[in-house]
Amino acid sequence: MRYLVTGGAGFIGSSLVDKLLSLGHSVVVVDNFDNYYDIKIKKSNIAAHKKNKNYRLYKVNIENIKNLMSIFKRHHFDAVIHLAARAGVRPSLERPLDYVKTNILGTVNILECMHKYDVKKLIFASSSSVYGNCKEKSFSEDLKVTEPISPYAATKSACEQLCYTWHHLYGIDVVVLRFFTVYGPRQRPDLAIHKFANKIIKSLPIQMYGDGTTKRDYTYIDDIVNGICAAINYNKTGYEIINLGGGEPITLKRMIQTIEQEIGCKAIIEQKPLQPGDVDKTVCDWSKAYNLLKYTPKTKFADGVKKFIKWKNKNESI
Repeated sequence: MRYLVTGGAGFIGSSLVDKLLSLGHSVVVVDNFDNYYDIKIKKSNIAAHKKNKNYRLYKVNIENIKNLMSIFKRHHFDAVIHLAARAGVRPSLERPLDYVKTNILGTVNILECMHKYDVKKLIFASSSSVYGNCKEKSFSEDLKVTEPISPYAATKSACEQLCYTWHHLYGIDVVVLRFFTVYGPRQRPDLAIHKFANKIIKSLPIQMYGDGTTKRDYTYIDDIVNGICAAINYNKTGYEIINLGGGEPITLKRMIQTIEQEIGCKAIIEQKPLQPGDVDKTVCDWSKAYNLLKYTPKTKFADGVKKFIKWKNKNESI
């Protein structure tokens, strides 16, 4: 099979490409190597891929539909896994127009290319952020997601609807996957676990926003990759929204304590007010993922942090 993976040099994308190449598939990656974080990290992520004859890389921005069209014309794709996006809740408050252009326009460009070149399967990476400050005990896919509290979340919610429109109009089969706080080896350095680990190792203070009781449903990268692969193979319905989570919401305090225990150092904590756009909790109901994809998160949080720190110790420059 030949797959297009957008954002395929990033954390989740490169981990997925590892898996697809190991299964013998051909993979074309589109990534613009944005300088949101150090480009050398992405280059490290794909170093082994570039040696594989089944791998092809294009340095292209998904906002540029002309370049995308030329890639779709050159390759016949069996499916597209669309992971590319501007990420991060807090930066989206400062640069909302950039998030609209990349996330919404970029997704429409992908959909239009698929329509023109008759590619009938899309996996779209959405986010638990679309649930906003949901008051339910757990977040299921049938909840209304009409109150996003950041531009980032709003763009992801809009893209889910755009994906449905192209499914309805042109028969593109779509699985929307709502990821819940993905972590593990290759995690972006701006994300909490990686950022906190860096600072604890260097005896630098970390910022704890709020009183430490906010919760996130952390999901280990291998579980996410397995969920994506299952979604690629899913063919029973034409459009589905499916949560992929870890099944174990962790408080901010517990997250910090777990990193401390694994590193063997105490964190220097600076308590700060809660930030605009941050949700109080994310709690994944992954029963639909189990029913449709046979998805079950297998990595406990403490084990995942242990694997991440082991990877980080081997990659001290990252």
